[in-house]
Amino acid sequence: LSSHRTLIFGKMKFSLALGAILASSVAAFAPSAIAPTSTSLNAFTSNVFEPVEVTLAETTETIVKGGRDLFPLLPKAFEGIQKIGVIGWGSQAPAQAQNIRDSLNEVGADIQVTIGLREGSASYPEAVECGFTEDEGTLGEMFKVIGESDLVILLISDAAQAKLYKKVFAAMKPGATLGLSHGFLLGYLDSINESFPAEMDVIAVCPKGMGPSVRRLYEQGKETNGAGINASFGVHQDVSGKATDLALGWGVALGSPFMFETTLRSEYCSDIYGERGILLGAVHGIVESLFRRYMRQGMTPEQAFTESCESITGNIVKTISTQGIKAVYDGLSADDKVIFKQAYSASYKPAKEILQEIYDEVSSGNEIRTVIMHGDRIEKFPVGKIDGTYCWQVGEKVRAERDEEKIPMNPFTAGVYVATMMAQCDVLLEAGHPYSEVINESVIEAVDSLSPYMHYRGVAFMVDNCSFTAKTGSRKWAPRFDYILEQLAYTAVDTGKAVNEELFTEFENHRIHGAVLECCKLRPSVDISVDVPSSTKEIVIE
Repeated sequence: LSSHRTLIFGKMKFSLALGAILASSVAAFAPSAIAPTSTSLNAFTSNVFEPVEVTLAETTETIVKGGRDLFPLLPKAFEGIQKIGVIGWGSQAPAQAQNIRDSLNEVGADIQVTIGLREGSASYPEAVECGFTEDEGTLGEMFKVIGESDLVILLISDAAQAKLYKKVFAAMKPGATLGLSHGFLLGYLDSINESFPAEMDVIAVCPKGMGPSVRRLYEQGKETNGAGINASFGVHQDVSGKATDLALGWGVALGSPFMFETTLRSEYCSDIYGERGILLGAVHGIVESLFRRYMRQGMTPEQAFTESCESITGNIVKTISTQGIKAVYDGLSADDKVIFKQAYSASYKPAKEILQEIYDEVSSGNEIRTVIMHGDRIEKFPVGKIDGTYCWQVGEKVRAERDEEKIPMNPFTAGVYVATMMAQCDVLLEAGHPYSEVINESVIEAVDSLSPYMHYRGVAFMVDNCSFTAKTGSRKWAPRFDYILEQLAYTAVDTGKAVNEELFTEFENHRIHGAVLECCKLRPSVDISVDVPSSTKEIVIE
């Protein structure tokens, strides 16, 4: 990375050194064949939004701060757009469609937001309940809506995108822009040596949280400006010359408190990797392994769950959210710091081994093929739930009897969790991803978006009800984290292996700590309220 990385700016040119460009063919699927490398992007200009520079780990990045005070700029950002088609009704679509509609309505913009669904979709009643109707022309068959829209925001499942992309491209009218909230489709096209039609703009706005978080924080933002979910944005193709403004307008309309630039390739590498790591898969594996370990040490099932899962979702992540990663260690007693160091030292390299493997599988295209193949056999082998196993059943009881004031900060649990989070960040940094992307994908999304729901409904609930791509990855990789921690990390502690002091010194002096603290200043202005009524459903997959 260069020492100065400019993401977006208004009324001036800039350059961007972003660890995010995939340079080579992916046909051979060699590890890291499409991994991001440090490459300068073309300069962008924006005549709508003003930039703010932030310093992250001695690099300067330029972001756009969102907020409801920017809504009056939306008509200019959406210039030339008369109809926005939001295609699908999974996790993101209900939230994004409602947020964009409400933001545009607030400033009197004459732009229609229409939901496009499969004919006979079971989601029609839910869309109607959220105010989208066929009578008003705001709900219709997906390909009809695609053909009528100036901006097509494609939010169907990743597997469905891979199956239907040709039909989607063919249905789009000339001059229309394709909008994505995930780089998966580009990854799939790369893997089969295809590309987007050259004549269309292709942009992405990727909220760093699941749909219910995007909607809930937006609703809270009606009372507190700046509430929302951070988002990355990317401009993959800009035929019209207006793609950057449109992408930024989309992000502002979603309520994002700040937006940072990425590329679609960098996004899918970091996003698919992250959800298999500390966002879902790794925390799943960590909890299961620690739950068993603590029971073997003599704890009751309830105590074991409290000292593992509750300690993570109810204490550790809250500290990281507001004070940074290192604050977890700094806040411990002298005796607990010794335990933390032992757990961190023993867990970092085993966790990083799995995380590096995940990154290689994602960046090579192998993990994308896994998702596609899983989708092909889903009718024959439906995905079951994990919430019936003993660990998660105990969790139901613990949550029912929870006293928030008595949730512990278990130092061993903290050491394992923090080591895994740091290892995840290091894999991304070593692959050339910028700090803004690394922190948002591996820290902020974990502690500010997903963990509050895990604490409210359970880790198993999140795994069972996340997107198909995330669910597939979490269930695949969680056992790998479970096994390697059990086999290598915990045995090292139990056999008295000495702490790796050099490794721990690297943790204490890591440049990411200052960068995370800067991002903490940019976090949503309120904590997400997970238990208040919302117009966006929580359960995505029954």
